[in-house]
Amino acid sequence: MGWSCVVARAVAIFLMLSRASALTSDIFAAGKSDKEILDNLLKNSRYDKRLLPPVDGVLTVNVSVLLLSLASPDESSLKYEVEFLLQQQWYDPRLRYSNQSHYDFLNAIHHHEDIWLPDTYFIMHGDFKDPIIPMHFALRIYRNGTINYLMRRHLILSCQGRLNIFPFDDPLCSFALESISYEQSAITYVWKNDEDTLRKSPSLTTLNAYLIQNQTIPCPIKASWRGNYSCLKVDLIFTRDRAFYFTTVFIPGIILVTSSFITFWLEWNAVPARSMIGVTTMLNFFTTSNGFRSTLPVVSNLTAMNVWDGVCMCFIYASLLEFVCVNYVGRKRPLHNVVYRPGENPVTQRLPAVLSRIGIILASPLPGDKKRESTGAAELVSCTACTGPGACTHTANNGGVAEPCFVQVRKKEPPHPIRVAKTIDVIARITFPTAYAVFLIFFFIHYKAFS
Repeated sequence: MGWSCVVARAVAIFLMLSRASALTSDIFAAGKSDKEILDNLLKNSRYDKRLLPPVDGVLTVNVSVLLLSLASPDESSLKYEVEFLLQQQWYDPRLRYSNQSHYDFLNAIHHHEDIWLPDTYFIMHGDFKDPIIPMHFALRIYRNGTINYLMRRHLILSCQGRLNIFPFDDPLCSFALESISYEQSAITYVWKNDEDTLRKSPSLTTLNAYLIQNQTIPCPIKASWRGNYSCLKVDLIFTRDRAFYFTTVFIPGIILVTSSFITFWLEWNAVPARSMIGVTTMLNFFTTSNGFRSTLPVVSNLTAMNVWDGVCMCFIYASLLEFVCVNYVGRKRPLHNVVYRPGENPVTQRLPAVLSRIGIILASPLPGDKKRESTGAAELVSCTACTGPGACTHTANNGGVAEPCFVQVRKKEPPHPIRVAKTIDVIARITFPTAYAVFLIFFFIHYKAFS
């Protein structure tokens, strides 16, 4: 009795498979549309989109990225807009169809809600630019059951840059993708075996020239917040247009700073010209830096742009202070050229002249001492011991006669103030350009401006 039941069940299964084979052969015959084929492939009796494709082991999803365009970067927020096509390919044996059909692949764009798709989502990115609509993806099913799913994505990437060397940094913009519900034991993502996985559109170079390097790698363990899920990462390394910064910031700054040094070659008393150059260069530098600083990222740490603005402003301000010092020194009254002016005390002004005459009198021979005059004219008495600032006294032996010796010590006159002012200008002509040249060399080498 048991054997008869087994045989009857086997016969029933055989008849069912025969009917299904005949039906399938009829459905996928020549002349059938892709809609008719898909309608039969996706019947609830034979296909359930809630289940993973029945493959041996782990389902492999091949991923590739095609960059389409890059929008201009936002310097103040470190955000880049990138548009790309994300292609995913996997194998589902339930969707194989007969070779009798003349279709190489079936266009399943209108059946995407009835087909199992990987629940891929993006992590480590900014925002989506616009929602995905049916026109923004393609879904193809090939005869052997391979499915090709192509999506268009437009992301606003939040990038990371070394703002301490801004604008000479190379921002790194990354985004990653992984399955949100299937662990690595069920689904694994791999980059497609192409020589250039992250391909670029031929028109990309004409749209934007900031992308310098790109790479596709598996997510590092420390970068994946869920280690038991398969994850792929895309790194886009951008560079800033340094020619823009040189033409709008650095070269105008160098011109303004060196223009402030012109005052060192003007006359010390050319007050209108020197003051106009100093004040004008300072105002122009303030206007240029403030207008450009509004587009820079707001950060709390010191950046290369802050160093540039601060040092250049110090040089311009120092050249203006140098003019003030030179003008002040040059206008001082020389000590050895006494000129009476109304309202001043004549006694105070004549005091240096009176003290000088007293010193001359003390140094002259005493009246009536002819011997001293005659011997003094013939012999030179040198003084070696000085007891005061005005005279040197000690005992000299003149033919057995001891006598005191008085010698007038004349103080060296101080340099003329105008000569001091011109000397300051000569020193500034050398020190200021040299110091600024050293700063430029150190600045551009330290921040690797030409790398």
